[in-house]
Amino acid sequence: MQEKQTIKLLLTDDHQMLLDGIRSLLRKENDIEIIAEATNGKTALDILQKQADQNNPIDILLTDISMPQMDGVELTRLAKLRFPNLKVLVLTMHDERALIEQILAVEAEGYILKNIGRKELIKAIKKVAEGSSHYSPEVLEVIMQKKKEQNQETPTNSLTKRETEIVQLICKEYSSAEIAETLFISTRTVETHRKNILQKINVKNVVGLIKFAFKNQLV
Repeated sequence: MQEKQTIKLLLTDDHQMLLDGIRSLLRKENDIEIIAEATNGKTALDILQKQADQNNPIDILLTDISMPQMDGVELTRLAKLRFPNLKVLVLTMHDERALIEQILAVEAEGYILKNIGRKELIKAIKKVAEGSSHYSPEVLEVIMQKKKEQNQETPTNSLTKRETEIVQLICKEYSSAEIAETLFISTRTVETHRKNILQKINVKNVVGLIKFAFKNQLV
């Protein structure tokens, strides 16, 4: 039977009491080893580099957001850039949407709040180590709301009724002159609409426009 691999952890927080608390909580976990601690992002990066140079890389960076010298967002961005195999789990008191979105943008694998208990912390560490993600319920709520808003902001919703009509006529192989005649507008207006439509749906030509129209069931 293959021996279970130990998860190597780097703790980063500017409050020593919290670092001591986490160390105490994880003391009895045989498959989690705290390799080092840091009280700011800059020191954390130095430790990550030192461990990599010694061929003993950190598996998970457990970090806060608000810290001196370098915050958790910038630390995560630089750490992920320099150490591609590193996983990042944010442990913070901040549940503001703006900060959650910033952390998600720099591709942290997890975001948990400091109101969680020992079991939840261990669960999060192990899930992230296995290649999954883990978020506190409050964070998941923000993520789901953001996804909902993104779905509502699809390119099809950004098209006006007139632009949609023009897309449909283009798909029927109408020329600009024919579209102008059908919709009782000038050819110049049609050309302006065509240009705006291409920009809105982010395609370069009529072929891309037609593909977009069929994909989004405009025709």
